[in-house]
Amino acid sequence: MIISKKKPFEEVLKSLEGKERVFVVGCGECATVTQTGGENEVAEMKALLEEAGKTVVGTIVPEAACHELDVKRLLRKNRDAAEQAEAFLVLSCGAGCQSVRAGTDKTVLPGVDTLFLGNIQRAMDFLEKCSLCGQCVLADYGAICPVTRCAKGLLNGPCGGTNHGKCEVDPEKDCAWVLIHEQLKKEGRLDERRQIHSPKNWNVVNRPGKLAEVREKVSGAVSGGEE
Repeated sequence: MIISKKKPFEEVLKSLEGKERVFVVGCGECATVTQTGGENEVAEMKALLEEAGKTVVGTIVPEAACHELDVKRLLRKNRDAAEQAEAFLVLSCGAGCQSVRAGTDKTVLPGVDTLFLGNIQRAMDFLEKCSLCGQCVLADYGAICPVTRCAKGLLNGPCGGTNHGKCEVDPEKDCAWVLIHEQLKKEGRLDERRQIHSPKNWNVVNRPGKLAEVREKVSGAVSGGEE
């Protein structure tokens, strides 16, 4: 789940200076869950913009704003409104904002700030547990990520600041290394902590990331073919 927060409306208005006709785009997945860009938030933004003297020429809430082909389809479906727009205001993460970018040559502006990939604890309670580092090390740490959950990203044990199981950077937060130790103890794997891990290789992820699966065509894969 991509976690985002609303930009202050004053900041949104400032970014729209000189643009009077606005098309608002939301997201039916992450931004709906975080209450930053679902149907309700798009309607709220429309009302705020109109109260500020802007004309909202159209709104859409794609099922997933990061799905570029679907966003392009919806913009084509709303071609008349899209052509009237001077700017597109996107209430979605940066990926969704750039999906809209791929579907229009007009000004595209973010209406939210993208924060992190988060686990859902409960309604409107999110916690970052993965940094998308490209080389998962969870197998060695009891499925508790020290790269993300340790404030210092330490791979070979806690720092000297841990205090009664809490992190020195944030005393309200559990020390990730205490959690790792206790989990490995439950699994009978504490001896594995004697292994020294080399520094994290940050070069395994090239930016921007790309993964395009190539599916091979299987010749003769029809009923009644040769055995």
